[in-house]
Amino acid sequence: MHSPTGKDVRLPPLAGIQAFEAAARLGSFERASEALCITASAVGKRVVALEAQLGVSLFVRRGRGLDLSLAGKEYLEQVRSALELLSNASLHQRAVRRRDPLRIVSTPTFARQILVPQLAGFTERHPEVEIELLLSIPYLEVGPPYADLQIRFGTGSFTGLISQRLTHDPVFAVCSPDYLAAHPGLRSPADIRQATLLRCPLEPWRPWLLAAGVSDSTEPEGGVRMFDLGMMLEAARAGMGVGLARDCLVRQWLDEGKLVRLFDITVPSASDYYLCRDASQPADEVVDLFATWLTSLTRNGQTSTY
Repeated sequence: MHSPTGKDVRLPPLAGIQAFEAAARLGSFERASEALCITASAVGKRVVALEAQLGVSLFVRRGRGLDLSLAGKEYLEQVRSALELLSNASLHQRAVRRRDPLRIVSTPTFARQILVPQLAGFTERHPEVEIELLLSIPYLEVGPPYADLQIRFGTGSFTGLISQRLTHDPVFAVCSPDYLAAHPGLRSPADIRQATLLRCPLEPWRPWLLAAGVSDSTEPEGGVRMFDLGMMLEAARAGMGVGLARDCLVRQWLDEGKLVRLFDITVPSASDYYLCRDASQPADEVVDLFATWLTSLTRNGQTSTY
């Protein structure tokens, strides 16, 4: 091989250099063999071949241990600098790769209504990132045991987690056009008690009823009780009754006319969607990359310019 200056340069094999560095760092061929997942004999042979090519002794053998020779000490400094440069170059080429998939746990409704419809925007830009998307049950606080990121529904105070709010939408009443047509008596908020109020403990009716000035502001009873926001909204879309919604979850259905908004009354949401990660685990580059994309997506109302 010729260098840019025209010299005949024979580069030592990388395997030999790695064997030398590991042996120098760990103090024996046996320990180096464990680190490199090869036999101690193979480590020794690679080091001997390297010494033969360089024309110097890199180690002073002492029984089963090793001491670096003067030439070995000088060469080790050069080798470590070269290996660091090679490592940095490799990492630059694989800036957003990771050994394991990016594991994201989400509530079903957020995944179905917000994340999945927009996820192609991330994967098209970052096809090298493998994503595993799993679901949790927010009402029961049940989910997979491990996740790089979690999308949770609540007040933002989650034990052991660092959280960042993704949504902050007020709550309002909705129903299907067919349901509204079949119940012409729904002319004012006071008439809401004539309707079937769809129930979900994650979105209680009492705050809305109080804001609307309805005399009976107790939580509705009877009928089907659903423990998932998405199911409750699907029931409203299917004409089963009136449900409580927030813009981030039903905007498309409102635009398409599949749901209509009842009355001009909104109440602040007691709970919102949060992006969370384990406080004891540092975020890596891919975690930060996805978090930046998702927060930009929700901040811009599902139309991200990221």
